[in-house]
Amino acid sequence: MNVMLFAIVLLAVSGLGSLCLNRFVRLSNYTGMLGAVTSCALGSAAIFPVFSDPSSLALTLPWRIPYGSLSIAVDALGAVFLFPIFILSAFAALYGSEYLGYYYGKKNIGSAWFFFNILIASMVLVVTARNAVLFLFAWELMSISSFFLVLFEGEKKEVAKAGLIYLVATHIGTLFLLVMFVLLGNSGGSFDFAQWKALNAGILPSAIFILAVIGFGTKAGFMPMHIWLPEAHPAAPSHVSAVMSGVMIKTGIYGLIRILTFLGAPCPWWGYSLIAIGIVSGILGILLALAQRDLKRLLAYSSIENIGIITIGIGLGVLGMSLNIPVLSVLGFTGALLHVVNHAFFKGLLFLGAGVVLHATGTREMDVLGGLLKKMPVAGYCFLIAAAAICGLPPLNGFISEFLIYFASFKSIIGPATPVVAASAVIASLALIGGLAVACFTKVFGIVFLGEPRSAHCRDAREPGILIRTSMAALAVSCLAIALMSPLVIAMFNRVIADITGASPDAIQPVIAGAAHPMMCIVTVALCLCAAILLIAILRRLLLKGRNIETAPTWDCGYAQGNSRMQYTASSYSQPIVDFFKGILRTQKHHLKLNTYFPDGSSFKTQTPDMFQETVFSPLLKIIRGLAEKLTWFQHGRLQLYVLYIFLTLVALFLWKL
Repeated sequence: MNVMLFAIVLLAVSGLGSLCLNRFVRLSNYTGMLGAVTSCALGSAAIFPVFSDPSSLALTLPWRIPYGSLSIAVDALGAVFLFPIFILSAFAALYGSEYLGYYYGKKNIGSAWFFFNILIASMVLVVTARNAVLFLFAWELMSISSFFLVLFEGEKKEVAKAGLIYLVATHIGTLFLLVMFVLLGNSGGSFDFAQWKALNAGILPSAIFILAVIGFGTKAGFMPMHIWLPEAHPAAPSHVSAVMSGVMIKTGIYGLIRILTFLGAPCPWWGYSLIAIGIVSGILGILLALAQRDLKRLLAYSSIENIGIITIGIGLGVLGMSLNIPVLSVLGFTGALLHVVNHAFFKGLLFLGAGVVLHATGTREMDVLGGLLKKMPVAGYCFLIAAAAICGLPPLNGFISEFLIYFASFKSIIGPATPVVAASAVIASLALIGGLAVACFTKVFGIVFLGEPRSAHCRDAREPGILIRTSMAALAVSCLAIALMSPLVIAMFNRVIADITGASPDAIQPVIAGAAHPMMCIVTVALCLCAAILLIAILRRLLLKGRNIETAPTWDCGYAQGNSRMQYTASSYSQPIVDFFKGILRTQKHHLKLNTYFPDGSSFKTQTPDMFQETVFSPLLKIIRGLAEKLTWFQHGRLQLYVLYIFLTLVALFLWKL
């Protein structure tokens, strides 16, 4: 545990050192990067013994803050979340050292590394904290540091707006968490997690569950508490977006599961509620992603979709615990937790790829891109692997975790006394989400990397530097490696599932083994097909070696002069699906009406607003603003009256205490 504490301290010290060395830009950049990479390497090495050792690592130090204690520990559940935090953050830091080189002389590099390293340290502290006050301190530190990273380009109006929305949303979520921890602390007689025992059945566990879903769900991006996510993630630097989307929002998932372990036997409606939230978040998240033209905004909505898949798995696990269906609880939680890890790798890689595209072309607008695979093949193929993984295609890691959730649902349907409706809804929803994800990411890769350039933005694009390519290649290899080693990987979840469900590891092992066999059969067949395709490609290359190869235009349907305007755009590719779901998406179409036979020009534009922001939050904000304006008579501008307000408040609190 001392190694973990040293890693946290090193992150803070290296971030502070980078800030102090800001005048020496290159030295500041490498100080921040080396501190982050070294700390993450140390932290990764420290957590691996937890998967085999039945005892957790713990450390408690004296702390004078009221109700608080500097108590940290790493158990199996924490290790599952710490692993992607350390690995993705290390590669993001390596990527960021080259990425931030574009901003030399333009931005404060030292402050960017300071807040980045503090963000990593705070996430580690959130997962390891074993006291409510320490947890909330780390949670707030995580929110504030990520807020300043979102404002990296705060001179832009849209970035400043995104930062404000994020700050307000995250503190609304923290308010619910504060109430939740007060209730837990009062019921347990202490704010130390070790003193909390399973609560008795009644209204209190359900109230705490609701507060946890709202508070942690706001950070995770549950719909409809997601509105900050598609604003903040595109605004942040790409390596920060990768960390925020890949691991930071998962701290909300971690918090929810951790609280569930304190609430005793769950009620069935908890599981049904989580399944419903997951289905809504998954379907609407990928639909809104499909309708986007901004590359990073599309990836942000896709994160909501994947959070939905994780929540479905947790819901199945909770439902299995409440109805005493071991296969449902074990495979549901295993699929959810494995998807937490998998999503960190492929979504992190997608955001890193988006950053490469942004700096190579100067734009995130997919409609003006195209043909980038010829100019940056390494980045393009890494992006392709991540796109296939996020669609759940074998033999990549996204397939493994989604298969476990599918398998749990199918097995529960054919068993006795099972929730057939819920399991059937999960199967149908995952199938729909998977199909829409394939449509979404064939659109992304096809429009951005294939075809011909649609504008001059792509003219000067080139392959990124060695550090960026190394980071992306390592994450791409990880997406394949997790799938190939899936029996070993999912076996490591035995202990964490035992801690969550209360079942013995001996009872969990056969359930996981029953799912591992068909899963590996599918992965093996898919891997053989990929190997055959690769072999054919190599054979073709060898046969054509030394021959004169000529290129010619393909059949052009009678068009004498084909050009890039004849290609699909991001909008036109997804239009049939978007139109099919127009009742949900409410896509707005704007076009100039043609009034003559030979018009000089025309235009057509579509815009898909977020339905929750348009129908729920915007009207609510107007009401709040109106009420606030009616209370402006309190603000007289006189300091004496403000001091009087404070004095009267203190007197009231004193009398209440007496």
